[in-house]
Amino acid sequence: MKLQVTEEAAKWFIDEMGLEKGDLVQFYLKIYGGIPTVHPNYFLGLSTGENGKIAVKTEVNGITFYFNEKDSWFLDEYDMKVEMGEEEAEYHFQER
Repeated sequence: MKLQVTEEAAKWFIDEMGLEKGDLVQFYLKIYGGIPTVHPNYFLGLSTGENGKIAVKTEVNGITFYFNEKDSWFLDEYDMKVEMGEEEAEYHFQER
C-alpha cells in the first residue's frame, strides 16, 4: 500500500488547483467518470481538504496527498504513482 506523487506532478497540482503549503488533496473513489484505474468500474476523483480519517498519505512540496480510511482498500493490492505526462498528471498502478 504505497502512494507516491513526484515533485513535478505535485507542482502541476499546485499550479492547477491553486494549492498552498499545508493544503491537502484527497483521492477518492467514484463509480462513474473520472480518472481511470486498475479496478473495473472504479474511477478516481480529487478534492481538497480533509474528509474522513487519513489512512494512506504522502507529502510533497508541503502538500499532503491522501486516501481516507473508507477508500484505502483501493491500494490493498496496488501501489499508485502520480507523475507528469506530456501536459497533465498521469496515474500508474503497480501490482504488489
